[in-house]
Amino acid sequence: MSVQQEAGVGGEALEVWIDQDLCTGDGICAQYAPEVFELDIDGLAYVKGADEELLQAPGATTPVPLTLLTDVVDSVKECPGECIHVRRVSDRAEVYGPDTE
Repeated sequence: MSVQQEAGVGGEALEVWIDQDLCTGDGICAQYAPEVFELDIDGLAYVKGADEELLQAPGATTPVPLTLLTDVVDSVKECPGECIHVRRVSDRAEVYGPDTE
């Protein structure tokens, strides 16, 4: 079963955000999906905007390109801080992350 089928997202727009209060700075997310995540000088991970600028506002989100969904989900699963959240844009329901069942 693919990540898309598992999530039941069927092409729905998804976004990702990081809770920096829980980030341990291990950088696993940036290793899996460097197009989406990057560590800043403070040692914490942040999502990147379309222009590759770090989005440092608390709760800042960025779209998850379908081509990178598997890498982003792997980041969620491997993150020791359990701080990465992926949710549907339409209803803001978390589909991957610490708040999913």
